[in-house]
Amino acid sequence: MDFDLFVIGGGSAGVRCARISAGYGARVAIAEDRHWGGTCVNIGCVPKKLLVQAGEYGGWAEDAAGFGWTIQKGPHDWAKLIAAKDREITRLEGIYRKLLAGAGATVFDGHATLADAHTVQVAGKQVTAKTIVIATGGHPERPDIAGAELGIISDDAFYLKTMPRHVVIVGSGYIAVEFAGIFRALGAEVHLVYRQPLPLRGFDEDIRDAMQEALSVQGIILHPTRLPAKLEADGERRMLTLDDGQTLVTDLAFFATGRRANVRGLGLEQIGVELNAKGAVRVDDQLRTTHSHIFAMGDVTDRVNLTPVATAEGHALADTLFGGKARKVSLRNIPSAVFTTPPVATVGLTEEQASAMGPVDVYLTKFTPMRHALSGRRRKTTMKLVVDKLTQKVVGAHMLGEDAAEIIQGIAIAVVMGATKADFDRTIGIHPTAAEEFVTLRTLTRTTDLAKAAE
Repeated sequence: MDFDLFVIGGGSAGVRCARISAGYGARVAIAEDRHWGGTCVNIGCVPKKLLVQAGEYGGWAEDAAGFGWTIQKGPHDWAKLIAAKDREITRLEGIYRKLLAGAGATVFDGHATLADAHTVQVAGKQVTAKTIVIATGGHPERPDIAGAELGIISDDAFYLKTMPRHVVIVGSGYIAVEFAGIFRALGAEVHLVYRQPLPLRGFDEDIRDAMQEALSVQGIILHPTRLPAKLEADGERRMLTLDDGQTLVTDLAFFATGRRANVRGLGLEQIGVELNAKGAVRVDDQLRTTHSHIFAMGDVTDRVNLTPVATAEGHALADTLFGGKARKVSLRNIPSAVFTTPPVATVGLTEEQASAMGPVDVYLTKFTPMRHALSGRRRKTTMKLVVDKLTQKVVGAHMLGEDAAEIIQGIAIAVVMGATKADFDRTIGIHPTAAEEFVTLRTLTRTTDLAKAAE
């Protein structure tokens, strides 16, 4: 074989797997046909957070008056922001290339296809590998409606030449609510259309309620329980008709209605690598596909589509294959964040998930952050602990509010370790902070037991 390992995909999972494997002495090759660093670095979480932060500066300029500052807020320069974002992304992409080269991996710029179970065709060459890893990530999808091609998807949003003044976003997941906040904070009128009664399906219900309120307070116009029916062009304008007959006229229609695994053109069907019902690569708990020497990881498996999970999977597989340290990545208690304004962060089970297994104690608080007592901004923080009633272990922690991601990252350590409510209670808080609320929640809000109710 030409290589011990060939990785298809230069995103978080693929680069980590290739780099660590090469560090163990394996002969490694890796191919990427678009962005080194993958979706997250180039057209995902990293540039998205930079745009979120751009919007936050505008809010801080407004809030400063409450603290005695007179700041004249001028117009936002979208072109300057995008240029700065592009420079940073170019820098990060270069780091990924240097990491691979420094580890001794052979790098191919081009689309890789499996000719057979051990042969890869890439950049006009044909090479063989003992082990192959599929780490090609996912891509956003447009809805199946007439005129969908007239709208943009998240990949396009990072390269808009001008800042739209009126935006309609379809969807209510991570991407939809994050970009709704971005465009609104930068001065656009924003409409959010979604089929569920509340945004962020899959999150805790109290957080979903709080998010809907936070979106509305920002001035985002919400259209819950609505679906897009068709999109039409009127010159440069777009007309989105909803399923109730209402038509929204806008500068930009943005579809954030889901993602699918990048499996097209890999040759998986020809060699018998099975896909699941959603079209993602089927893997076992060791990331092995239906071929014993072909593995898959990250978003292409459509399990937990988060960058740190993909990175962890890449490292674990490299340790297992070449490091003599067989291990797996647990998909339980994975913290995550939604970088809205204010952000959401969560770890562990929702109240609904936990109470479906047995009785849980719920501790919930909602308050105005100290900063906004002076700024006057209508913004609330919501914090919640879900506690197994029998063991008193904290099985879920959820927050909507400023610095939520920074706070929940630390709380996640406690949840993963199996901390009890008593452990939280005997921890001294840092005052004055929002974070201290997690260790001062003493009054039980309610006890829920969906399992018993279902009997």
